[in-house]
Amino acid sequence: MSREVDAGDATERAGAGNRTRHLRLRAAWMYYVEDMRQNDIAERLGVGRVTVVRLLSDARERGEIQFSISRGVTECVDLERQLELRFGLSEAVVVPLSAPDADATLPISAATGAYLARHVAPGMKIGVGWGRTLLESLAHMEETSISDVAVVSLLGGITKVRRFNPSEFAWRFSRLIQAECYLMTAPAIVDSPQTRQTLIERCGLAEMFEIAKTLDTVLLSVGALDKAGTAYRDGFVSDAVRRSMIDHGAVGEVLFNYFDANGQQIEHAIHDCVMNVPVATLRGVANRIMASGGIAKAHALFGAINFIKPTVLITDEHAARRLLALAR
Repeated sequence: MSREVDAGDATERAGAGNRTRHLRLRAAWMYYVEDMRQNDIAERLGVGRVTVVRLLSDARERGEIQFSISRGVTECVDLERQLELRFGLSEAVVVPLSAPDADATLPISAATGAYLARHVAPGMKIGVGWGRTLLESLAHMEETSISDVAVVSLLGGITKVRRFNPSEFAWRFSRLIQAECYLMTAPAIVDSPQTRQTLIERCGLAEMFEIAKTLDTVLLSVGALDKAGTAYRDGFVSDAVRRSMIDHGAVGEVLFNYFDANGQQIEHAIHDCVMNVPVATLRGVANRIMASGGIAKAHALFGAINFIKPTVLITDEHAARRLLALAR
């Protein structure tokens, strides 16, 4: 009888230990990545502020806080496996998020920076998109020198300075890892298909499109059709075009390629005026990383997965659950 009791006690202690580790990692993530105050973390987790202080202290002592926080929140690992199986991914990275309506940008950026730091290798050619998520990821990478790496911007946009310029991530990323950088020296969107063709044929951009055919990896983010989104708030695309896309069934865009929930590109004249690498080229790259999330972007992300068919997805736990629900 005593042995049965001892075994039961051991199981109960193991369960309590797992619950404590779960709380410890969540508290550390909220504090160090989401930049939440300890009082807010305590309210979110349903514990006292003193408990939060202790959890953070324990996480530091156990070495779970370094440049990044050890992954391993149980439900996130389970979501990663479900996403991989459902969408045919080689890898899914799912990060914790304190609440469904919380800003997912910083946690996803942290995970994206950590992923790039682990996977960028000498000799790689990396095509990159743009957006706040990608730009914020640079804060989670250390400056280093990686030999013979080329970073290629997949979208024009260097002719006018804005808060989030499509070309900014490419040159800042390349500078961080001391890589060669290829920028598309053109506006993101031009006035006509003829102008686009002229820029490619007569202004030296044909080389960019040829280089894009030899990429090892592409790193992309997803844009939703929210009026407050970067592309519309900063004037890259007019609100009239945004509304027109919605009327045509669009749920999101990647590099200003608009698509519906099934991943089919919307028929629209703007696609002939965007200075970007063709979608067919992107789909042909062996390693396709997509980093995006937030519950409000779930439909856009679902369409983007069908559109680009990424091999790696970096997102948050609430968006992951919504993606799986949409897939069902």
